[in-house]
Order: sequence, then structure tokens, then C-alpha cells
Amino acid sequence: MRTRPGAPPPGWPRLLPWIAGLVLIGLAALLAGRVAARFALADLVRSADATLALQGAALRAEMRAQAALPLALATDPQIAAAVGPDPDPALLGAVDRRLAEIASATGAATLYVIRGNGLTVAASNSGEPTSFVGNNYAFRPYFRQALETGGGSQFALGTTSRRAGLYLSRRVPAPGGAGVVVVKIEFETIEAAWQAAGESVFVTDPRGIVLVASDPAWRFAALDPISPEERQRIRHSLEFGAAPLSPLPFFPAEGDEGLIRVSAGPVPARLFLHRQAPVSPDGVGPGAGWRLHTLTPAGPALERERVQAQIIAALVTGLAGIGLAIVLDRRRRVSVRFAEAAARREELEARVDERTRELTGANRRLLAEIEERRRAEAERERLGHELAQAARLAALGQFAASMAHEINQPLAAIRSYADNTAILVQRGRLDDARENFSAIGRLTDRIAGLTRQLKGFARRASGRREPVDLAAVIRGSLEVVEARALAAGVVLAPSLPDPVPAVLGEGPRLEQVVVNLLQNAVDAVANHPAPRVRLSVTEAGERVALEVADNGPGIPEEERARVFDAFFTTKPEGLGLGLAISRGIVEESGGTLTVGVAPEGGALMRVELSRAPDLAAPFPDKFSQPPAGSRR
Repeated sequence: MRTRPGAPPPGWPRLLPWIAGLVLIGLAALLAGRVAARFALADLVRSADATLALQGAALRAEMRAQAALPLALATDPQIAAAVGPDPDPALLGAVDRRLAEIASATGAATLYVIRGNGLTVAASNSGEPTSFVGNNYAFRPYFRQALETGGGSQFALGTTSRRAGLYLSRRVPAPGGAGVVVVKIEFETIEAAWQAAGESVFVTDPRGIVLVASDPAWRFAALDPISPEERQRIRHSLEFGAAPLSPLPFFPAEGDEGLIRVSAGPVPARLFLHRQAPVSPDGVGPGAGWRLHTLTPAGPALERERVQAQIIAALVTGLAGIGLAIVLDRRRRVSVRFAEAAARREELEARVDERTRELTGANRRLLAEIEERRRAEAERERLGHELAQAARLAALGQFAASMAHEINQPLAAIRSYADNTAILVQRGRLDDARENFSAIGRLTDRIAGLTRQLKGFARRASGRREPVDLAAVIRGSLEVVEARALAAGVVLAPSLPDPVPAVLGEGPRLEQVVVNLLQNAVDAVANHPAPRVRLSVTEAGERVALEVADNGPGIPEEERARVFDAFFTTKPEGLGLGLAISRGIVEESGGTLTVGVAPEGGALMRVELSRAPDLAAPFPDKFSQPPAGSRR
């Protein structure tokens, strides 16, 4: 069999799943290795930070223990006499012995006293080959700082002892002129402890120069290159002797922040986690500006975690792949069996078709039934269109009836305002008449809004839920109903909080609801002794409840379940649409409208709506108390 040029070998499709599986295992191992390395690095960071805090506390404790010595010795009378003019040689000898005793007891490297001209007159190492007595240290910054500010400090290499240390100085007031007492702190004990613990720790000054280190080769090296001007200044002040101040063999590792590679001569660079912190967190005291650094070996730990995670991920992915291959092979075998069964079934059907003539007649009958079904479907579709048209006409009639019901309310109020305005004009009460004209204008706007709703009947309700000023809704509703209530002798008693909370919904539609509830209540108590309608607003968390209660006969329990049904009414002239429409408006606003029994004995209509944040309004004084009469 010959294959076309460039085509894969015949066995190539069988190798594709294995190649894909190997690639997937490799990707899973790579991803798992990276994730494991991240977790291992986080553990190393926590451990290194703990070590850094421990070493920093030990270093601060050592320096602070020695820092108090110059302050205490500066007030000693013998020290003051030693820096005075022409001190007694016997006194200087006594001071030498005392300084030696204090240095031995406190662990200080050296204690010495310098006169104002920079000449050392007493020291704890007096009599030793490296004695400081007779040496002039006027060039040292710590000496000049003490004379000028009262105290000073400097880390430097000793010019006599050739040993590095931290010099802490304090001015000594004396009758003939001030002197300076100095304590030198050496860190050989701390460095030896770091070396014994096998930890890589070092301390740098603000310039990045290593002062104290567990590795002696790092001492007086620099984290960053030193400028030529700074090198010249260091050489002139004899701060670090002839140290070359060469850069440390630290190189940042790629990819992970905080990881560096440290080379040591011919040994390949090793990976370390570099962490640092200020020696003096508060920035005061000895060691201010110094930083403590730790290097934690990271290469073996990260590599071990990475390899373990890669092996586990490869095993898990491989086992999952094997399981998936088994499932797919089983499905393939099942599909083959189904295909074979289908082939046998088709062969059997072909034989049956060849041996019978009845199939032709059955096909004819089937075609006739199909044609009949198509005609029935067409008839059903036509009837459905006619039914939809009838439903739209019925809904339009219902909505037009409800609009007529709603428009009658403001029209009656306008008639009452107009009649009362004529009387008020005759009586000369022009301000009250002007206010009635304003109310007539608002009611006219309300009728215009209702007609706009009728025009927009072809569109669905907007369903908007926006903040609504409930105080304005209640005020407009009371203005519509007030004249009708006064004519019937009904007392309207609003009981509202100050301020009135805002709610979510549509303002004009909610006002329709309140007007309808108030008018129903007024109609219910019109012929009742001492008729009274109470309107109250209460808050319950994120909900606001508006209640309209009356002291009328109430609604029988068997009729409460039907009061919200369309065209159900107990009034001879009613349409039975008011409460049905009101309930629909409230539910579109995300609220509820329920009926119950009022404490006064009549009906209680309760509207619950969601509270709107950051919007509340006070209620006008006009309706703050139950009206006993009318100005009209």
C-alpha cells in the first residue's frame, strides 16, 4: 500500500492519544512544581523572618547593654578630674584600673577617656602593647560629635588595635574644659555565635558597607558600588583602614523576588533567600540606620519540593489518563456493539419490506394522516390568533374602565375645589383661593398622567423601581380625598413619622393606590357614627408599611379572599377594579397589599414596600394632625 507524500504514517492516529497524554503529564508536572516551589518559598520566608527577628533582638540587646556605660561614666567625678588641666598621675592610674574593672565586668572591649584636645589620658587597656593612652583621636567623628552635641557613635577599624568595633562617646564636663569618655563594642562573640549556628548573617550601615558578618570575608565589603568621592572620604577618615570595599558576590536570581545567588570563588553559585530588617526599628539609639541581613539556603529545599510535586502530579495525571483511556475504550466497544445490532436490524427490516406488500398501503394512510395533521395545525394557529386578538380587546376594555374609575376621583375633587374657591373669593380669602387653584392644577396634571397611561397601554408597564418621596405621595392623596371626606363628615387622621421614609416604586402609580384605599375607607364609614379613617406609616428594617384603617363595618372573613379579584365589589355603583389594579401596582413595585381587621373594628389595608436609602422628607404641618374642619 502506497501513501501520498507528506501524509502521516498509517499508525500515526493511534499514537496521538499517547503523545497528548505525555504532553499533559509534562504540563501537570511543570505546573505542580511551580506551585510547590511557591509554597516552599513562603515557608522559607516565614522561617527566615523569625530568624531575622531573633538575631536582631540579640544584637540590639548587646548594644544597648553597652550604650549605658558612657552616660554613667560621664558623671563620675574622677573621670571629670582626669580630663581637667594637669591631672594627678595617681588619679590617672586609679582611673585606668577602674576602667579595666568595668570593662571586665560588662564585657566591653575598651573604655578610655580623651581630653578636649583629643589626647587619650586613661584607658582600660593601659599598660598593654595596644594601649590607647597617649594616642590622639581628635580626627574621629565620634569625638567631634560628643563635644558638639553631647554624644556620638561611629563604627570603624581601630588605628591601634586593628580591630573593628562600634565606638559610643559621651561628653564629660570639667572645670578646665570638656572631655570625652568612649566605650568600644566589638562583635566577635556575636559573629562566633552566628558561625557556630551555621547561619549566614551580616550587618550593613546606611551606605551598604558590611560591618559585622558571620563570614569574615564579607567584612567591609559593600552591597552596592561605592562612589569615588565616598571612597576618598572613607580613606581620609581612616574609617575602614585599607579595606578595598569591593562588592559582595551577590547576584539576583531570575523570576523570584528575594532570591539571590552567592558565589564563593570556584564553587558554583548557590541559591539563598535574602531577608533584611532595620537593627533599630524606631531609628534611635546605637545602630540607627544599620540593617540586619540573613541568607537562608533555598536551592535544595525548593528543588526537593519541586521534584516531589512533579513526581506526584505526573503519577496522578498518568493514573487519571489510564482511567480515562479505560472508560473511552469501553465506550468504543459499546458503540461497536450498538452499530452491529443496528446493522442486523436494518437487514431484518429490508427483508420484511421485500416480503410484504402491506407497507405500501400503510405509507399511503400515513401520508393522508400527515396531511390531515397539517390542516389541523393551520386551523389551530388561526384560532390562536383570533383568541389573542380577543384577549387584547378584553384587556383594553378592562383598562379603559379602570381609567374611567381613576379619572372620576380627581374630577370630583376638582369640582369640590372649584365650588369652594368661588366661596373663598366672595369672602375675600384670596390666599386660600390661590392654594385651591394650585391644587386644581395638580389634579389636572394627575388626569393628564392617567391619560398618558391610557395612551401607553400598548406598551408593557415600565416596572421601574426608583426612590419615591412617600410624603409627597400621601400629601397628594389626601388633597384628592379631603373634600370628599369633609363632605361626608369623615375625619382623616394621618399618623406619620418625621421624616417620612422614602420607598422604591413609581410615584404616580403609588399615589393611585393610596387614593383608592382612602376613598374605599371613606365610603365604608360614610354612614357610620363618628366616622374616622386612620393613615399611618411604620418602619421595620428595610421595609416600610403604610396602613389605611377605618372604624366601619369591615369586610366579612368569607369575602376577604376575593376583594382583590377583578370585577368583585360590594358597592352598587362600583366596578370592582380598584383593589385589583392597586394590588398589581404594589406587586410591580416589589411590595405586598393585604387586607385585615383594624383595631378600630373596621377594615385594615396594609401596603409593604422596600425602603429607599438616603431619601426621606418631613410631612407638612397641614396634615400632621387629624383635620377637624376645612378652610374651603
